[in-house]
Amino acid sequence: MVSALLKLKSKATEFDVTIFQTPHFGETKGYKPVYRYIVSAKNHADALNKTFRTFNIPDTIPNDYEARYIGTGDIVLIDEGKKGQSYYQLQPGGWKKVHRIHVR
Repeated sequence: MVSALLKLKSKATEFDVTIFQTPHFGETKGYKPVYRYIVSAKNHADALNKTFRTFNIPDTIPNDYEARYIGTGDIVLIDEGKKGQSYYQLQPGGWKKVHRIHVR
């Protein structure tokens, strides 16, 4: 029974993730979607960490990814369909949830 509960707790979910970047690093306006993919993760924090690792380690970057590394100021959208959408911006202290208004 306990092992069955542990398996349920550790079950990963597939998240639809879109990365938004400005045309030039450091800009605060003009975000455009640069890549979309599905990531299997336990929660939003896990999805954000996996996304950061995937797109900042040269050996793990997908072949069709043509944008720059994820850096401070970039925004990640986690779309859970009917459950809603969440936007996170990478800031010096880590990922911070932001409102959609920042993605323009």
